[in-house]
Amino acid sequence: QVQLVESGGGLVQPGGSLRLSCAASGFTFSSYAMSWIRQAPGKGLEWVSTINNGTYYADSVKGRFTISRDNAKNTVYLQMNSLKPEDTAVYHCAKDTWPSDYWGQGTQVTVSS
Repeated sequence: QVQLVESGGGLVQPGGSLRLSCAASGFTFSSYAMSWIRQAPGKGLEWVSTINNGTYYADSVKGRFTISRDNAKNTVYLQMNSLKPEDTAVYHCAKDTWPSDYWGQGTQVTVSS
């Protein structure tokens, strides 16, 4: 079955960086787009980025976040730079474009001084 396991979250100061990873299994990884979504406290799920033939970003993260993938490792990454307090959320990876039927448990990112 589809499994998506995120890692790399943590507490970081404003202006800092984190790199999230998502290990995928249970499907042919290279055949699918992959996405990152996030859920801030008290809010709904928000699409962040998708990698397919190209890369796509929400306006709120464009220029600060970079999505990439390693098909040999069945892993998708999200490099997050210039982090802001409003980036605080649980970050999930999802199979294919968003909305998706499959996403992982998530990793917490907290941006605070």
